[in-house]
Amino acid sequence: MQKKLIAEFIGTFWLVLGGCGSAVLAAGFPDVGIGLLGVSLAFGLTVLTMAYAIGHISGCHLNPAVSVGLWLGGRFETKELLPYIVVQVLGGIAAGGILYLIASGQDGFSTAAGFASNGYGEHSPGGYSMTAALICEVVMTAFFLIVILGATDKRAPAGFAPIAIGLCLTLIHLISIPVTNTSVNPARSTGVALYVGDWAISQLWLFWLAPIVGAAIGAFIYKFIGKE
Repeated sequence: MQKKLIAEFIGTFWLVLGGCGSAVLAAGFPDVGIGLLGVSLAFGLTVLTMAYAIGHISGCHLNPAVSVGLWLGGRFETKELLPYIVVQVLGGIAAGGILYLIASGQDGFSTAAGFASNGYGEHSPGGYSMTAALICEVVMTAFFLIVILGATDKRAPAGFAPIAIGLCLTLIHLISIPVTNTSVNPARSTGVALYVGDWAISQLWLFWLAPIVGAAIGAFIYKFIGKE
């Protein structure tokens, strides 16, 4: 269990550092910034690489909503759920701290630009409402769980699950970055919101509630359609 928890900490750290780091450090770099497409790909690559690296150790959840969804889907033990969520959040916070230390080394740095935090209303990249953000996060997380459960089903082609899951997360970001900056992961949201404070903390509830609800919906859908 100890090795599983360490693996989840490391994996979630990598997801937040790689995904949010690409948004904070590289997305808007003058002339050669990677943009939304690059950030979307970065998030997908963090999951793909870690799925191959630690999937055989911890299952590579890297996300409290995924852990809840896998638990509801009958793929995860109850006794491991809370410890997984705790270390995932801690991994996200640690990554947010490292990213803050790196980013603050640039003259004029300020978290006022958002620091890759998730938000709605005036803090949505595209100015989308709270309702739009809630619907988007629920639906995106539901489909993420359907892909995860389907790709890791014993009947699915072996060895390809990380690719499907990583590309799914990339696609989710391509769709929803303009709406919420894309969460679908409470640990990712918490990991940077704590360093912004203020509005990022006050809106954080949505990025816990919506992904968990979405994960539950996705788990129940797959249990129905995937039942042998």
